[in-house]
Amino acid sequence: MTTSSSAPTSSPTSAATPPTHGSGRFGSLGPVGLVLAGGVSVQFGAALAVTLMPRVGALGVVTLRLLVAALVLLVLCRPRLRGHSRTDWGTVVAFGLTLAAMNGLFYQAVDRISLGAAVTLEFLGPLALSVLASRRAVNAVWAALALGGVFLLGGGDFGDLDPAGVAFALGAGAMWASYIVFSARTGRRFPQADGLALAMAIGALAFLPLGIAESGTRLLDPVTVGLGAAVALMSSVLPYTLELLALRNLPASAFAILMSLEPALAALAGFLILDQTLSALQALAVALVIAASMGAVRTQVGRGAPGTP
Repeated sequence: MTTSSSAPTSSPTSAATPPTHGSGRFGSLGPVGLVLAGGVSVQFGAALAVTLMPRVGALGVVTLRLLVAALVLLVLCRPRLRGHSRTDWGTVVAFGLTLAAMNGLFYQAVDRISLGAAVTLEFLGPLALSVLASRRAVNAVWAALALGGVFLLGGGDFGDLDPAGVAFALGAGAMWASYIVFSARTGRRFPQADGLALAMAIGALAFLPLGIAESGTRLLDPVTVGLGAAVALMSSVLPYTLELLALRNLPASAFAILMSLEPALAALAGFLILDQTLSALQALAVALVIAASMGAVRTQVGRGAPGTP
């Protein structure tokens, strides 16, 4: 899930393009529905990935996730390699490297700290983007409310967190912010999910040496490959495709505030899959985060068509 720059003539808030007719069945959900569906998928995929780490290690999980996702997207999209400008290729390469870095840093974090705490810290990246990119003061209020929920969601857990895990999670947050911008740019320069397929392939190739160095032949175990494929589909193919489609019609700042649901979704996935229970304080945090997200959506609807100042 990640960014700070924008096109020369527009900010991330106004960079979205008019709605297209190529979104198909997914597009009928609307941009908000696409983002929420992607969030559910990615967090439950992350919980599944945690259970896979004892088999192949954090870097091995990332390698399998990126490789399988790249293969699936390349087969489905069959993107054209010709007819793209240098700027197009520069954008998709930056997107691919951002994807690889974001995944690598995040899985290093969840290998050291809990899933809920890792996502909570990671969320600080897109939250900062939402405040910096917003053109309306009210969005800062929703972001502040979400930030309060994010820290409440950590409960009292932050004092006992592994420092390296915290650093990896914060780094993943910076990459998540970069992902938001590069995903939006890629979606405007490439049709359908072609840019995503190319970026995923670039990220997979860049990360492959790290995975081989840590996991070696364990990457070839059939059970491990099967679980890795499930993680790839849930955490990469489905959510990234949905988010890329959503960002064509949703300003980056609104998308970033919607991401305030991620810690809540991570807590739910941790409870159902990893047997991590919610305290009363964490339940209150979930309520604050959801309230902030709903407020951001109401603000966005009140602005009219996406991309209008």
